[in-house]
Amino acid sequence: MISVTHFTAPDDRFAERARVALEALAARPGYLRGTVGRSTDDDTRWVLVTEWENVGSYRRALGGYEVKLHATPLLADAVDLPSSFEPLIDIAPGGAAVFRTSDRA
Repeated sequence: MISVTHFTAPDDRFAERARVALEALAARPGYLRGTVGRSTDDDTRWVLVTEWENVGSYRRALGGYEVKLHATPLLADAVDLPSSFEPLIDIAPGGAAVFRTSDRA
């Protein structure tokens, strides 16, 4: 499961808040990887991207104490856009496409 959360952040404190939130998420079971990125076109636009073993591990992570303390306040400031996605096609460098079926059923 991939989570892509968008933010509009007018000040430089956002990067530190996002780092702390990402560290809290990274400590949870099922976390695979994550990154915080800033738009190259608009310094006030950011994304928090995380990848999880499955949707259940992501949802359980949101209930953890450290996540509630450090990530939930940040996530509350997110832009209201769809943020959870299921990976359906993967291609590693030089590799063939790997197709997955949806587990939305």
